[in-house]
Amino acid sequence: MIANRGLGLVAAAATLLAAAPLSAIFQRWTWLVQAAIAVAVVAGAAALLRLVRAPLWGQALGMVAGLLIALTWMFPSGSELAAVLPTPGTIAHFGELVGGSVQDMRSYGVKVPDTDPLLFITVLGVGGVAVVVDLLAVGLRRPALAGLPMLAIYSVPVAVYVESVPPVPFVIGAAGYLWLLVSDNIDRVRRFGRRFTGDGRDVDVWESSPLASAGRRLAVVGVVVAVLAPLAVPGMTGGLLDSLQSGNGDGNGRAGVGGSPGRVDLFASLSGQLNQSEVADLVKVTTTEENPFYLRFGVADELRPNGFHVRNPSGRPVTRNLPDPTEDVAPQVRQERYRATVEVTRDLNMPLMPVYAEPVRTDGLNGNWQYDPNLQIVYSNRENSRGKRYEFDYVRSLYTPELLRQAPSLPASDPMVQQQLTDTPPAPEVDALVEELVEGRETDYDRVRAIYDHFSARNGFRYSLSTEGGTSGREIVDFLNNKAGFCQQYAAAMAWLVRAAGIPARVAFGFTNGTSKDGNTYVLTNRNLHAWTEVYFGEGIGWVPFDATPAYGVPGNARSDWAPDNDAPDPVTPSAGAPAAPGETDPSAGPAGPDEADRNIEEGLVPTTGTPTEQATVWPWWLAAALAVLVLLAVPAMRRSALRRRRGAAPADPPVATAVDAAGGPAGGTGPLVVVEADADSARARAHAAWDELLDTLVDYRVRVDRTETPRATADRLVREALAEDEPAATAVRLLGRAEERARYARDPLAGGELHPALGTVRNALGARADRRTRVVAAILPPSVLLRWRAAVTDTSSRLVAATGRTRTRLLRWNPRRLLAGRPAR
Repeated sequence: MIANRGLGLVAAAATLLAAAPLSAIFQRWTWLVQAAIAVAVVAGAAALLRLVRAPLWGQALGMVAGLLIALTWMFPSGSELAAVLPTPGTIAHFGELVGGSVQDMRSYGVKVPDTDPLLFITVLGVGGVAVVVDLLAVGLRRPALAGLPMLAIYSVPVAVYVESVPPVPFVIGAAGYLWLLVSDNIDRVRRFGRRFTGDGRDVDVWESSPLASAGRRLAVVGVVVAVLAPLAVPGMTGGLLDSLQSGNGDGNGRAGVGGSPGRVDLFASLSGQLNQSEVADLVKVTTTEENPFYLRFGVADELRPNGFHVRNPSGRPVTRNLPDPTEDVAPQVRQERYRATVEVTRDLNMPLMPVYAEPVRTDGLNGNWQYDPNLQIVYSNRENSRGKRYEFDYVRSLYTPELLRQAPSLPASDPMVQQQLTDTPPAPEVDALVEELVEGRETDYDRVRAIYDHFSARNGFRYSLSTEGGTSGREIVDFLNNKAGFCQQYAAAMAWLVRAAGIPARVAFGFTNGTSKDGNTYVLTNRNLHAWTEVYFGEGIGWVPFDATPAYGVPGNARSDWAPDNDAPDPVTPSAGAPAAPGETDPSAGPAGPDEADRNIEEGLVPTTGTPTEQATVWPWWLAAALAVLVLLAVPAMRRSALRRRRGAAPADPPVATAVDAAGGPAGGTGPLVVVEADADSARARAHAAWDELLDTLVDYRVRVDRTETPRATADRLVREALAEDEPAATAVRLLGRAEERARYARDPLAGGELHPALGTVRNALGARADRRTRVVAAILPPSVLLRWRAAVTDTSSRLVAATGRTRTRLLRWNPRRLLAGRPAR
């Protein structure tokens, strides 16, 4: 019973360790405290029931009841009995929390805040896993099966982090599971009896079992491989590698906004980026459209007293068929289809994807990205845009002032009017200004143009980044009075005024065209981040963009004939080289069009050019890697060449004494003459070097080498098996064998003057008889060098193992378990 209680505590602790991956989801650690309370109650209930010898089904019911009491105490509804006993109202409250958790999971992106629904579903899940783990590990004595519910916890961050899973929490969870297995194994061994080693020796109580030691090593190796293997396999990413890259994905990076689409404060992010002194490349876009409009990624269309807010988007995956914007469109609207390729840098981290308005098809994005046809944005609740590359087709709609002027006013029953105009906050100053501006205007377009033209230098408006960036009713009034601000204030103010005039409007966010490179490729930086107004003109026309920000303050701005530059001077007489009048401008005039003349229309105004910084030359790392590989491949060949030169570099000493022939007979024989040297040590060294070089040559050319043979026997075998008896190589190899033999056993070694040429003769003969593959391998990756390196590694490993064993033997003398047991080490 005591063993069961101990194993139950280990099961509870292992469950909490297995829940470690949830730390990657929550911003704070409240979930861990509450989960620990729930697991402790479950473990305590199980221990009490086992103390009274309750059956297994009784233990299960008791643990479930303990979990229910813990949840009631931590998430009360107010109708509980004695604060811990649940009532029907408590159960209904739990159902509401479960439903709220579903909504929160859709609304929030990682990391999520501590909301009651998410905390409840987390504590409920961890507590339920604790019940199952206790039943499997303690009640049924099947601890291996307990890994399945533990794995269910880890599946949560796997489902959330689609691209990368943090590996450290996995290691912690795996350690808890291994702890549970080891504890169960120890308990089983103790029940069996005494422990013995493989050779029959009794194992002291302070010593670890040899089998257990091997199991621990295998477990550690398995965990390490499980963590590191996915990080090394191409196409798989891990949180550990990602954490080493720039940006942390939490919305606090230089250009990131983090969070989920419905929780992003686009105004705050835009204000912070425009006020930064550092220029950072965020997006590179290539489009087939010659003069595109702005690349957009977000929309704020919910107007509250404290300003415009982002509404939670809803839509369908971009992998499905997207709505066709050419259907039910007015015939006077000119539409063209284009294709664009977007590359997002690692500095842009947000759950929104930059696209041109009205995309119809995407490539390179998975089903986690969705498209909201109303907001016309691509968003995700599970991924971010950092490092993405994708392509899409889109439709560009162009309008004429006459077409917009013919659009009828929307009835009060129109869904867009119901959505955007029913809850417009009151602002008396704004209403008075709008009434003055739209007086006498008969069409919606004329009213919008009157509001749009109001934001001009003629009325005292100017561009400035030194103002506050708020968009509430009071701040809009301040902006209208001070008449100085930047894009988000112009866009929000115009949208608010247009809504006050009874016309749906919203604020869009994105990038201006930036700097054009290589034709239609644009590099967009944080200086190109921008906000503008979109006005709804009803079915058949849809949302029409209006950019009220002064053109000189917007690098890469685009103007149109329905929303021209209201600060441009009126032309006196049109000419071939003069810019066209506002009503005759190109519908999508780019930054190289009339905007160049618009940037300095007011004396004393310094335009914000946003000139991009020089891009540093990107070092071709692939070339450096290729060179490094070539150098590594050349190391064995260089080592072999250096060894050959060293062996043949020793100069010959002046020969003296008597001469003998190569066969060992007295002078006067028929064989070549070799003299005995006065310096015996030098002669022996040269003979040994020549013989070692011969053996390495044999290894390189795949000729069998028998270290047990004498030099003379080796030379005779080579003549029989690899050489011809009548060729010079046979005489040369016998000379080398005779020199090595005399260097080993004779008092007077032979001279080495002819040994080096003999080596060359043997090497050439062996190379002529070898196939091409053998010759190439011998030259590039000499087997003799690789064999010597492998032997050195083996020797070093053996020495390390021996040293580790000696160290471990010394440390065993101070093993705490031995000291507590009071027994001497064996």
